Amino acid sequence: MFKTKTEPAIANASFSTLFLLFLLINAQLAFAQKNVLPAWAFGGFKRPAKFNPIISPDPSATFIDPILKKSVAWESNDTFNPAAALISNKIVVLYRSEDKSGVGIGFRTSRLGYAESTDGFHFKRSKTPVFYPAEDDQKKYEWPGGCEDPRVAVTETGTYVVFYTQWNRDVPRLGVATSTDLKNWKKHGPIFEDAYQGKFLNIPHKSASILTKIKNGKQVITKINGKYWMYWGELHVFAATSANLVDWEPVVNSDGTLKELISPRKGYFDSELTECGPPALLTDKGIILFYNGKNKAGEDGDKRFNGNSYCAGQALFDKNDPSKPLGRLDVPFLRPMEAFEKSGQYVNGTVFIEGMVYFRKKWFLYYGCADSRVAVAVYDPAHSEPPDPIR
Repeated sequence: MFKTKTEPAIANASFSTLFLLFLLINAQLAFAQKNVLPAWAFGGFKRPAKFNPIISPDPSATFIDPILKKSVAWESNDTFNPAAALISNKIVVLYRSEDKSGVGIGFRTSRLGYAESTDGFHFKRSKTPVFYPAEDDQKKYEWPGGCEDPRVAVTETGTYVVFYTQWNRDVPRLGVATSTDLKNWKKHGPIFEDAYQGKFLNIPHKSASILTKIKNGKQVITKINGKYWMYWGELHVFAATSANLVDWEPVVNSDGTLKELISPRKGYFDSELTECGPPALLTDKGIILFYNGKNKAGEDGDKRFNGNSYCAGQALFDKNDPSKPLGRLDVPFLRPMEAFEKSGQYVNGTVFIEGMVYFRKKWFLYYGCADSRVAVAVYDPAHSEPPDPIR
C-alpha cells in the first residue's frame, strides 16, 4: 500500500508533545514540593558546612554536685535544647545536658552548660555547669529531674532573664532566673507562683518565649502597651504578662480558663504539639513566634514528615494585640534532614529550636538535634536561602 511521507512526522510530533507534557508535569510536581515562605516569615536558615553538630556530650567533664556531694559526669549522656544570647560581642549558648543517672528522657538529671564563641560556630565550653539544682529554695521543684530547656533574653540595661523548666519528676514548671554575666544566676522560682492566688502553680507548664525587638542593632526584651509579654506552652500556645519580668500572669478567658492562642492542627506537621521556641520577635509586620511542632503518627499527621518528628514553624501575631494570631506556616521552615538530627535519643527526628541571636546582621538559630546534640543554622536577610524542602 502506498504510504504518505507525513506519518513519521505525525508520530514524531506526538512523541514530542508527550515528552513536553512529561516535562511540564514533573516541573509542576517539583514546584508543588517547593517550600515558599510568606513575606512576614524569617528564612530560610542554612546549616553551615563542616561545623555541625557544634556541641556534643563530653564524658570527661565532671563537677561536685551540691546535692549528691560527689563527682558527677554532668554532660556525659546528651547535650541539647540550647538557649543563646549575645554578651561582649560573643555568642553564649546555654545548653541542656544530661548525666547517666537514669534511663530514658526525663529520668536523668539535667543541668545547663555554658559555651561561648566569637564567630557563632567554634565554641569554648566550661568544664562545669553554670545552672543546676542545688540546696536552695528551688530544690523541691528541681530535684531530681533538674533544670531543662532554657530560653534567654536581655533587657536594654543588660539584665539577662532565663526561663527554664523546673523538673522534679512530678510536675514541670516554668522557673525564672536573672544574671548580668550569664554565669552567675539568681533564681526567682516558678513564674506563676503568685498569679490568681497560685491557681496555675501546680498545673504542668513549660516552654516560655518572651517578646523581644531589635533596637540600635541589638535584640532586647520589649513591652506592648506597658507590659512584658511572653508566649508559653507545650500542647497549646498560651500567653502571659508581667510588670517586673519575674512574676507572670497568664492571659485567661472571661471564665478564668487559659486562653488558647494556637493549637495542634490535624493533618499538619504540628498535629501533636505546638511548643514555643526562642524569644518571640516584634517586627513591622507583626510579632513572630518561632515554635516547635510535633507531627502526630498515623492518619492525623502530615504524611510527608515522620510520625512523632519535631519540626520548626512560625506564627504571626498582631503587634498591637499579642494574643491575636494573624498567620501561620503550613509547612516547617526547618525539619530533620541531617544524620545527627535523626539519631540519638530521639530517632524519629528532631530539630528543636530554643535559642536565636542577632549577630553581625545575621540570625544564628541554635537547636537541639534528636535530644542528643546542638547545631546551628544561619539566616542572612541580605542573601536569604530557601527554607528546608518539603521532601
